[in-house]
Amino acid sequence: MGDNGDVLNGYTVIKEGEAEILMHSSNTVFFNKAQVNNRDVSIAVLRMFVEKRKEEYDAMLRRKVKSETRINEATPSSSTMKETNIVDGEEAIIGLDVTSNGLHQGKDNDSVDASHDISEKISVKVHGEPKAPKVLEALAASGLRALRYAREVDGLGPVIALDNDEASVKACMRNIKFNGSTACSKVEAYHADARVYMLTNQKEFDVVDLDPYGSPSVFLDSAVQAVTDGGILMCTATDMAVLCGGNGEVCYSKYGSYPLKGKYCHELALRILLACIESHANRYKRYIVPILSIQMDFYIRVFVRIFTSASAIKNTPLKLSYVYQCVGCDSFHLQCVGRTVSKNNSVKHAPGFGPVVPQECTDCGKKFNMGGPIWSAPMHDQEWVLSILENVKALRERYPAYGKIFAVLTAISEELHDVPLFLSLHNLCGTLKCTSPSAEIFRSAVFNAGYRISGTHVNPLGLKTDAPMEAIWDIMRCWVKSHPVKVQPRDQSGSVILSKEPGLQANFSRAFASLSKAQVKKVARFLPNPERHWGPKVRAGRRISSKHVSLLGPEAIDILVSHEKENEVKETPHYQEEQNDDGVEPKRHKTSHECFDQSS
Repeated sequence: MGDNGDVLNGYTVIKEGEAEILMHSSNTVFFNKAQVNNRDVSIAVLRMFVEKRKEEYDAMLRRKVKSETRINEATPSSSTMKETNIVDGEEAIIGLDVTSNGLHQGKDNDSVDASHDISEKISVKVHGEPKAPKVLEALAASGLRALRYAREVDGLGPVIALDNDEASVKACMRNIKFNGSTACSKVEAYHADARVYMLTNQKEFDVVDLDPYGSPSVFLDSAVQAVTDGGILMCTATDMAVLCGGNGEVCYSKYGSYPLKGKYCHELALRILLACIESHANRYKRYIVPILSIQMDFYIRVFVRIFTSASAIKNTPLKLSYVYQCVGCDSFHLQCVGRTVSKNNSVKHAPGFGPVVPQECTDCGKKFNMGGPIWSAPMHDQEWVLSILENVKALRERYPAYGKIFAVLTAISEELHDVPLFLSLHNLCGTLKCTSPSAEIFRSAVFNAGYRISGTHVNPLGLKTDAPMEAIWDIMRCWVKSHPVKVQPRDQSGSVILSKEPGLQANFSRAFASLSKAQVKKVARFLPNPERHWGPKVRAGRRISSKHVSLLGPEAIDILVSHEKENEVKETPHYQEEQNDDGVEPKRHKTSHECFDQSS
């Protein structure tokens, strides 16, 4: 976590990881200490990206050499061949002189002289090492993120830090110089509009990082064009009220999906953002492959790789679904946008079948709300997640927020990645007005019924399962039989559900397999906030007032007011109690504390 250091000429030195920045108390440049979790996860993903990229390059190199070997074996002995072996880190040129043995045919009227065979020279350039990844931080602010990338991630190329605010660019340049030669040689700061810059540098960057104050929707169209094939787009969204259903019409206008209010709303927000990025990518014959999708603190963040393929984007409707959520019992069902049809050894795409639900819920008889479309395919890559987790454990001393990101990644690694959204055990019991079974007992009942079940990193009480809602309610009916509830009005959803006999006889005996490895080892997966008032801070440029107590805390505001008072005293003449020679008392300047009281 970022620690405050010394005060140098009005600037506070903030150290986070291996980077240090100078911050002024005027709040002209945005800095949020709570985003240390965000930056640590991003560094972990970048380190793994550098390693995976080398592995992919080596695999491509082996395929290329194998292909060249097959061409060599197919070439007649009369043909000549020139080959230069690959030297570590050096470029090698493999040249093949192929004769006209079946590869070139002369015209009917041409006579081919054996001594003058037509030959073709095929040259393939191969490099011993891939080019260092080029990184773009599109919204740099203080430049702390770019500086940490440059100083902490080995194997990275140049890091470009952009901002459309002149004060932020000046602060970024100052911080680059403050961090020494390594930062100066790698990090470059520019004053530019991120959208224009990315549009004019298409497929230029291996990594594009978007971390705006609010919604990233206005940057997505240009961002998906700026990433190279196989590169990574890292995107943060902090407008959770919009994504979680507080303003459904605003969410639809920004992201093209309608949200639903439910216990799974934060995962729904992740899937809405993924669907939005995929939509923007498809317009340019590109598609995304999610690596890691995290809901943490007050924001969501996704890491996706972007590839180009006109044929692959035809599968996009298979990855999107609409959500039907019952207004009475909160049961939800997904309807896929598209489907595939196999015919004569060929696969064709067709619209999805529907509707998947009737007009009224079969469990409680209430109506459905419809939301989406959302990303219903896996939003994590299990191999990447496990590799990132191992890397974090191996380099734990290099992550200031190690405890938090280790807990989150551990929870993600144990999720059912092919199951979209999740149930809330407390919500189920709230509908039936019954006492709640322990999570272990409920998970055992689901597991004993032949279904899979896991937790989720989004909610400590959330449970992901591939069991249908009918089976879930049958389990709850069996639970209520042994734990009776008070008589409720007949028209309530819980009464309607309990009026039906269970078609499945639940087995609540404890199943060891129902517990995750982290639970067995008692590894903490959900940590409390490290300090009070942990959350989003005040937007840059806004005057600090009493309404920001909930964000900064009263102690922080008192310190800011005292700093303003000291600066005011330095910049204005001291008030003197003595009168002037003419007997008139001079006009007294208001102190910053009085200004603060009036503004609040």
